Amino acid sequence: MGRNVLSSARRRRSRASQAGFTLVEILVVITIIGLIMALVGPRVLGYLGESKAKAAKIQIESFSSALDLYYLDLGRYPNSSEGLAALTRSNNAPGWNGPYLRGGVVPNDPWGHGYVYRSPGERAPYEIISLGSDGQEGGSGTATDIASSTR
Repeated sequence: MGRNVLSSARRRRSRASQAGFTLVEILVVITIIGLIMALVGPRVLGYLGESKAKAAKIQIESFSSALDLYYLDLGRYPNSSEGLAALTRSNNAPGWNGPYLRGGVVPNDPWGHGYVYRSPGERAPYEIISLGSDGQEGGSGTATDIASSTR
């Protein structure tokens, strides 16, 4: 009986020393995870770029609504030198009823760049433009400029 106890104890010790994963198994798992990330990663980044463009469009629409309220109160749109900041601070003009933007601050676009405001615009009383991810005019993909709709 003493021998059986010793042999079973040896078997348990030898199994315990063999527990775990081999280097090859770990490398296979890491390779599979890398392949999955290579396939899924670009799609996730594409969705992120699309969501930033949608957020910029929504902010531009919000600015347009605020500009329309400004126009109703003052009878004109802010000129280019006043910019979108005219929606947040008074210029001591009679009829100013602002601030017209929540929080009293003009936010940057989703990429961290300031919006470009032009008044008068080429085809409308004003233009609001986000220069996209590159912060420069023109571009394609996520660097495409996003402008207010023409009126």
